[in-house]
Amino acid sequence: MLRQIGIPVASVLVFLGLWELLVWVNGWPNFKMASPSDLPPAYIRYWELFLVMGWQTLWRTVAGLALAVLVGTAIGMIIGFSRIARDALYPLLVGFNAIPKATLVPVISLIFIGQHDFNTVLMAFMISFFPIAVSVGIGLSTLEPEYRDILRSLGASRFTIFRKIALPKTLPEFFGALKVSVTLAFIGTNLVEIVSPHGRGLGALFKSGETNGDYPLMFAVLIALAFLGIVLYYAVVYLEKIFAGWAERPQS
Repeated sequence: MLRQIGIPVASVLVFLGLWELLVWVNGWPNFKMASPSDLPPAYIRYWELFLVMGWQTLWRTVAGLALAVLVGTAIGMIIGFSRIARDALYPLLVGFNAIPKATLVPVISLIFIGQHDFNTVLMAFMISFFPIAVSVGIGLSTLEPEYRDILRSLGASRFTIFRKIALPKTLPEFFGALKVSVTLAFIGTNLVEIVSPHGRGLGALFKSGETNGDYPLMFAVLIALAFLGIVLYYAVVYLEKIFAGWAERPQS
């Protein structure tokens, strides 16, 4: 337990120390490159904004990620169980995922004018569902046919086969994709918060710092986003240990 906590904390401290050293060695002023020592005053001065804006970013990201899990899992099940559906949907999924999501922000904002919360959740969903859909689809499509044949010979239904074999087999791939989708969802959320003129959340706070030339505030927002991403990532790791801990191999 001490190793699991101590090593990540130590790595973060080393990173912050190297960052501080880099700024000090180059003699960069904080309007060019803020250092870690410049960030505490920004947090103290704007702590209420960080709490309010941070919560707005977090709940929209979680909502978009939850929607991505539901839709991505459903699509993954369809392409995993049906070869025809897989051949039909894969080109569409790959093509959509190849589109830079930043180009979709003004389109979505124009279609759903004034619906900032909806637009933000939608973008978080759109940028994060693809890894989940692909991982679930691959996990189900590579299911060993002999397992299905044995259960079918014993009179098992399709739902029983899915619950007993397909679902447990897919869980490791699902949680692996979910870890990737967590960071992608934050990117989608902040794209809308930064670009939208009515944006709220940490992305809007970053934009405010950029407009006012407050570089310590901008870097403080980036660190806050990184912190929220780490928290959400380890929440997924915790769920993975509960539902798919059996798949983890002991390390020597």
